[in-house]
Amino acid sequence: MLKAKIVEIFSSIQGEGSYLGQAQTFVRFYGCNLNCAFCDEQKKKRFEEYSAGELVTAVIKKKNKVVSFTGGEPLLYADFLKQVLPELKKKGFVIYLETNGTLKNKLLEIMDFLDIISMDIKLPSSTKDRPLWKEHRDFLKEAAKKEVFVKSVIAKDTLLQDIKKAVAIIAGVNKRIFFILQPVTIGDKIQKIKSYKRFMEESGAKLDNVRFIPQAHKILGVK
Repeated sequence: MLKAKIVEIFSSIQGEGSYLGQAQTFVRFYGCNLNCAFCDEQKKKRFEEYSAGELVTAVIKKKNKVVSFTGGEPLLYADFLKQVLPELKKKGFVIYLETNGTLKNKLLEIMDFLDIISMDIKLPSSTKDRPLWKEHRDFLKEAAKKEVFVKSVIAKDTLLQDIKKAVAIIAGVNKRIFFILQPVTIGDKIQKIKSYKRFMEESGAKLDNVRFIPQAHKILGVK
């Protein structure tokens, strides 16, 4: 029986992006294919294994209409999600995917069951990892066939040239896609980003919908 490694299942408000403040059930998967410098989920080593049926039952018990699959990287579990998502859709749930936006082929495997895609564009100067521009471009072209918004984490040393590349990718697909600049939050403290106004100006010059939105759940001290 196919099982997935789940760190936690909980009910809370969405703390990021364009659905900020919405009540959701969160299913947090274990593991990721990236290693971002600011990530706090990679430190979590404990998980439980769930079958598809067990996970569907757990989600139903939380009684929220919207279910956010997050991580880690949930698309690493595409085969498992192909069993879970059809059952949740039959029961009327809205499926919200939070992803690092690099695994296009995995996305395509579950695309038909998704309602909302929250996609990251990873900025190398923020992540301290390798550039992923092609992966992000290819992913967004497919994700844009659904409701999608893009967010990028910005830090003290984020470079304007990285913002420009992210903006070019989004504008090349659809300039109306929401682009959210998300400052690094450590504990409940937002990192001060001196260049955020410049980033906003550069993004707003080419995109219709740009927002600066911190991680509200961290500021509020909730999951």
